This record gives sequence, C-alpha cells and structure tokens, in this order.
Amino acid sequence: MANTAIRVRLTQGASESDIGALKAWLEREQRLEELRNSGMLEIHERAGTQDGPASPMGAGMDIVLVLIGAAAPKLFDVVFEQVKSGVRAWRENRRSVERGEPPEVEVAPGGDGR
Repeated sequence: MANTAIRVRLTQGASESDIGALKAWLEREQRLEELRNSGMLEIHERAGTQDGPASPMGAGMDIVLVLIGAAAPKLFDVVFEQVKSGVRAWRENRRSVERGEPPEVEVAPGGDGR
C-alpha cells in the first residue's frame, strides 16, 4: 500500500510543550494549511509506538499527518518534503527563542496512518 501518513517523533528531551508547538507550527505551514483546509490532510497527536525508555514530559507522543483521498499517494512526496522543511524551520526558531538545543526530530513515512 502506498504511504499516506507521515510520523514525526520528537526525541531526546522533548517536552509536551515542544510537541504542541511543533504541531501548531506544522499546521501553519502554508502548503500543509491549504491541504488541511481542503480536507485532504489531518494532523493528530498520538501515543508513540516506540519501545524502550520514554523521555520525561510528553513521552511517547508522535505527530501523525494523514493524507486523505484519491490523490493522497501522489501528494505524499511533496508533503513529506514540506514536513521535513517545516521541522527544520521549527528547530531553528526553537533554538533562537529558548535556551538549549531543541529536541531531535525524526520524520518518517507512517504507512496508511492507521
């Protein structure tokens, strides 16, 4: 099955506020916002699936972006690149407004989002 979901996982010292801030940042990315407004993209926080010790505060949460509709597989690569770009921009912004290094962020295909 084609990828229709993207999983974003914050690691190494991420807090609940980081998760919420990154989700809000992605929701405001122009292309992602357009897709959300048209009903072709949903962005959710979900309990993470990663095994092992969880980081404190906000542990085990992923942000999942799910593409919806017949065009979803065709849009995947464009949205995947937009998400990676948005994450880089968020990390740079976070670095400039808060002390310390921002958490590491993994962006990966998430299958069909289910």
